[in-house]
Amino acid sequence: MCSGHSLMCYVRHGTLPQPQLYDYSADINRSPLVIPLPRLGRWYIKILPANLSESTSAIQEMNTTICYSLEWQVLRCPADKAGLNCTTAKYTLQTFLKRTPYVAFESYYLPISGEVSSGSASFPLGPLLSNSSDGHYTWTFFLLDIPDGAAGGNIHVRVASEAKISGEIYARYGGFPSHSNWDYFYANSTSNSNGSMFFKLYDASDKSVSFYIIYARGGTWSFGLRHPISNRHSSTVETTMSISLERCPEKCSSHGACKSVLDSSGLTFYSFCDCDRRNGGFDCSVELVSSSGQMWQSISLIGSNAAALLPAYWALRHKAFAEWVLYTSSGISSGLYHACDLGTWCPLSYHVLQFMDFWLSFMAVVSTFVYLSTIDEVTKRAIHTVVAILTALMAESGPTKSSNIILVVAIGTLALFIGFLIEFFTHHRWISFSTEICLNMLNRWETVKAWIHNFIRSLLKRFRWGFLLAGFTALAMAAISWKLETSQNYWKWHSAWHVSIYTSSFLFLCSKATAVNCENEQPRSENYELARQNSFSGSNERGGR
Repeated sequence: MCSGHSLMCYVRHGTLPQPQLYDYSADINRSPLVIPLPRLGRWYIKILPANLSESTSAIQEMNTTICYSLEWQVLRCPADKAGLNCTTAKYTLQTFLKRTPYVAFESYYLPISGEVSSGSASFPLGPLLSNSSDGHYTWTFFLLDIPDGAAGGNIHVRVASEAKISGEIYARYGGFPSHSNWDYFYANSTSNSNGSMFFKLYDASDKSVSFYIIYARGGTWSFGLRHPISNRHSSTVETTMSISLERCPEKCSSHGACKSVLDSSGLTFYSFCDCDRRNGGFDCSVELVSSSGQMWQSISLIGSNAAALLPAYWALRHKAFAEWVLYTSSGISSGLYHACDLGTWCPLSYHVLQFMDFWLSFMAVVSTFVYLSTIDEVTKRAIHTVVAILTALMAESGPTKSSNIILVVAIGTLALFIGFLIEFFTHHRWISFSTEICLNMLNRWETVKAWIHNFIRSLLKRFRWGFLLAGFTALAMAAISWKLETSQNYWKWHSAWHVSIYTSSFLFLCSKATAVNCENEQPRSENYELARQNSFSGSNERGGR
């Protein structure tokens, strides 16, 4: 081929390569393309004649037709050898199913060799390590197959030694790993793939290593152990290795239940640990709260609902039986919900208890505002029915939203305002807006001013304003407590929420004074007094006659 022309070769695994997207590429007119340790599967090769300009590094496609010959070959090592020079040992691991009840697709892997017994899940590494290499380090490879039905499990790799471990472990799916080509690796406690979400380092010390590859794909996995060339001293040191496929790591550390779900295809099980309330982590080994801490949390979250006794007692003493039932039920349901949430006792399902807790809490807040109005019981029942529907929808759709506090207070304020409007139009029907208002505007204005004066006076006498301001302060503290809740301090601020919200209801109830009828007193009108005098004088005259 003429000088300055290239024959570009692009290679990609699993799909067609492009000049902008490929796995390997080279100008095979100048040097052959070598793919070290290729993955299993189908490889696609694309040959593209190109012109490499001396003035620029850009490769331009040629429109001319050229003739070339292409040769390729796949170098295969013997069945027990691997590596670039076929000098390192390779072992195919045999699958042994675990006899674990209630857990399917668990197994461990052992080399197919007479030197290893199948009576144990681990095997010694000493007799299997490679001894030939050009440098100070060499490789030993282990291959295992995961059936498609067992995909979604966790590969657990453990290495234990009587002396300090000096080797490194590399894992690769579909091909042999190398020092520069791997999917996951472990060199030491600070150099590993622990940053990957699918690699979990469980234990790392000088004499033991344990890690998980999470949700392993079905197919062939290769594990390469890069280690120093064994000598007489190292051959006497006992070093064992175990590779197993587990559904849930460490059986969830006895602090949770192993559960499985199917993927969208319905062919692969993905297992996970459903930890209890005191533990967390991918294997439930992380203690989130101690036993004493859980006891104090239970006492705080459950016991703080005793604040519901304050508004319940006030309602019962004043014979407000509907409000008494509501406050009492709210306190009891909240206590049962948090007892279930902490894992103490669940008399009903978690979802039912959560709904009852939030719904009755919302109802208690709104009903307190409705109680402050002096409307008749028929109207109160109508408002309570509408409020019950709205708060039930809020408790079902998004009970933990911070905006619910503002919405509940707004609903309660609106209900109180509607109650005042109903009371206004009921008690002040005597106001007339006839056509004569234009003829006697001055007297009408005096009437309106007198009514406004009486309304303000009755409003001031309707409430005990000290209790009312204290109630709004407690309500603000409840909103702040709700806003400051996090997963770490939930039990503290939510306990403060219980005390604040029930205390605010109690203070609001205490702020209602005895009903005042100042608004019912009609302001006196001069025309009205004059009419009375004329009528009296007229009757006297008639009586004299």
